[in-house]
Amino acid sequence: MVSTAIIQQAAILPYAFRKERLELLLVTSTGSKRWIFPKGHIEPGLTALESAEFEALEEAGVVGTTNSSSIGTYNYRKRPERGGERCRVRVFAMEVTRVLDDYPEKALRDRKWMSIRKALEVVQEPELKVLIERFEKTVSQTEV
Repeated sequence: MVSTAIIQQAAILPYAFRKERLELLLVTSTGSKRWIFPKGHIEPGLTALESAEFEALEEAGVVGTTNSSSIGTYNYRKRPERGGERCRVRVFAMEVTRVLDDYPEKALRDRKWMSIRKALEVVQEPELKVLIERFEKTVSQTEV
């Protein structure tokens, strides 16, 4: 029987202005090594935002300033070898204020700052690409 349940997840879109250019921080997934934003299940007892901030620290080693409002959602399906479940991800933007040298998943993932253009090239989920494009239009250097 195929499950129709949708797993609720939360993610952080980490950004910073580096050399006066907007860049995003992506990490590799642990299985397929595709480029993603830090994300995970919404943990019991935590809000979606709190869960997303935890994932940013755990998976990317970053902390920063977040807004309590989600910048949007996207859907994806886990790979068959990971169960194939459908997931809905609430995304929160984080202006990164600190990048840690050591963090829990450092040995499991790569992380890399990328331009918007490069991020759009490497991200595979179509709905996430739309969200990145929309984010770029709404953020301005005056917010920094």
